[in-house]
Amino acid sequence: MSKTPDSAVRPYIAHHRAAFLDDLADWLRIPSVSAQPHHAADVRRSADWLAAKLHETGFPTAEVWATPGAPAVFAEWPSDDPQAPTVLVYGHHDVQPAAREDGWDTDPFEPVIRGNRLHARGAADDKGQVFFHTLGVRAHLAATGRTTPAVHLKLLIEGEEESGSPHFRALVEEHAARLTADVVIVSDTGMWSEDTPTVCTGMRGLAECEIQLHGPDQDIHSGSFGGAVPNPATAAGRLVAALHDEHERVAIPGFYEGIVELTERERALFAELPFDGDQWLRTAKSSAAHGEVGHTTLERIWARPTAEVNGIGGGYQGPGSKTIIPASAMVKLSFRLVAGQDPDLIEKAVRAWAAEQLPAGIRHEITFGAATRPCLTPLDHPALQSVVRAMGRAFEQEIRFTREGGSGPAADLQEVLAAPVLFLGISVPSDGWHAPNEKVEIDLLLKGVETAAHLWGDLADNWRDAP
Repeated sequence: MSKTPDSAVRPYIAHHRAAFLDDLADWLRIPSVSAQPHHAADVRRSADWLAAKLHETGFPTAEVWATPGAPAVFAEWPSDDPQAPTVLVYGHHDVQPAAREDGWDTDPFEPVIRGNRLHARGAADDKGQVFFHTLGVRAHLAATGRTTPAVHLKLLIEGEEESGSPHFRALVEEHAARLTADVVIVSDTGMWSEDTPTVCTGMRGLAECEIQLHGPDQDIHSGSFGGAVPNPATAAGRLVAALHDEHERVAIPGFYEGIVELTERERALFAELPFDGDQWLRTAKSSAAHGEVGHTTLERIWARPTAEVNGIGGGYQGPGSKTIIPASAMVKLSFRLVAGQDPDLIEKAVRAWAAEQLPAGIRHEITFGAATRPCLTPLDHPALQSVVRAMGRAFEQEIRFTREGGSGPAADLQEVLAAPVLFLGISVPSDGWHAPNEKVEIDLLLKGVETAAHLWGDLADNWRDAP
């Protein structure tokens, strides 16, 4: 058996706490901002630092993988059990831009501990959540007396997540043979709250487009021509109005085909969460909830597909009036997708729908960006149950379930590697991802360490019985 004794894990973590936080602080001092070209050398330095630290941790293989953009880090530590499952941990080492003048109380790249909180850019998103795996695997080994992990352990730590992961899928495809895994663990997510530990079971996908509408070859006089030629700004408004029906369902034909509907058990589990609608509205800076009829707010943002207008424009925007029929207008749309939806099919459906909606005399061009596929892990998946048990041992309470309304590169791993994706994150909403004074709760960070220490043994002991 590979089960990690509870009595041995916590003392080990406590003994190495200070050194762990010191090492993390060193990494956080590297301003690995992938979005800013003048930090390209820092992103490379961050990758080199992590690869060296993983070697020091015990990984016999730790490499920096180049991409056309920022580098990623790959590490591997095989188990001495040839029948052990293979686990790939995903995270990222690049961070969002940050400057003192943005509203930070201190230098964002000079970590500061205040009470039980570590403040720095990347403390929660995502260096802290990547780094807890280094102490987690050491605690696992120390507590079990093993010299190798109970699973074949791999890490892939991206360097461009905060820039939209433009080269990530190609990287995964190029190295698919080395990245092969039975399950992928994503440590780039969070929990419901400090008092309500949760496991995320899925993320929505994303398709987005810009529609350019063209009418007259130039702006023309609305008195001389208005009412007699089509107006692209009016067409844009009508296009937007046609996106949803009276029940706030997306009205694009074929949009809902194939989606995986929420089960009654999932709806009940969502309803158990201590959701405060008024507080949520305050966070959303909004005055009323709105959305697809027949679904709660949590269901709408986690498990239902959406169509949103991200921008609309056309015609004169300056002060006063300018009585014209504009030559052009534009609409920017995004579609959050759920399990069962194919971004390629959604693109075809949107193109056909737009062409049907627009009148003669309005030419249009639709440009789609790179899409992200949705991912979902069934509640009864054996690997998910291992994550839940490991978290339950660390937090000593019931673990509940959430999903994420946003999107990320996890679906690329799921699709290319044909492996289920699970989420193990300990960040909480107050951590302030992408915001000034980003922080991580140190006690929760160490719970992440403890969870990882328990997880590898649980997976090894239970995976052989998985279907």
